[in-house]
Amino acid sequence: MLDWMKQAKGHEEDPVFGFNPDAVTRSETIEISAPSRTVWDVLTDLPRYNEWNPFCIRAVSTLEMGAPIEMTLINYATAGGPTVPNLEYICGFEPEKLLSWEFPNLDYWPYPARRDQVIEATGDASCRYYSTDAFLGANGIHVFRFAGPWIKRAFDDSAVALKARAEALYAAANG
Repeated sequence: MLDWMKQAKGHEEDPVFGFNPDAVTRSETIEISAPSRTVWDVLTDLPRYNEWNPFCIRAVSTLEMGAPIEMTLINYATAGGPTVPNLEYICGFEPEKLLSWEFPNLDYWPYPARRDQVIEATGDASCRYYSTDAFLGANGIHVFRFAGPWIKRAFDDSAVALKARAEALYAAANG
């Protein structure tokens, strides 16, 4: 469990940002035969997302804490559905370990959420990766029940694609 999740535990009663561990989507954990630095480089090379990421085909941000990240997502909720614009804000940035963004609670869209992408080094040339999406507040469990299954598919697909991209780049650089 991520540090922020541990700190939020016990605050389930907060109707806006309460954390419910039952309202979290988690990707498969993927073992990657490349250093965490290579995986980090792929995750932070936003202009190239369209070359490898099957879910987020466009991402624009400075990646500074609090900065917006403008994304274009493939709509996994419908088979072959249209793309969807998405705007979130950087809330976690720990090189080679964590890249996170969050959707705020808005009066007209009260569905706050936080996405964490986690890299764990397992050796000099290996690591593991997983991604979570925590749906927060009183509406979180309802969003999870609706969106959780297709978001998990999107995150799993992205994790597999990240593995392929990072391993190919590492192999090419270390021929």
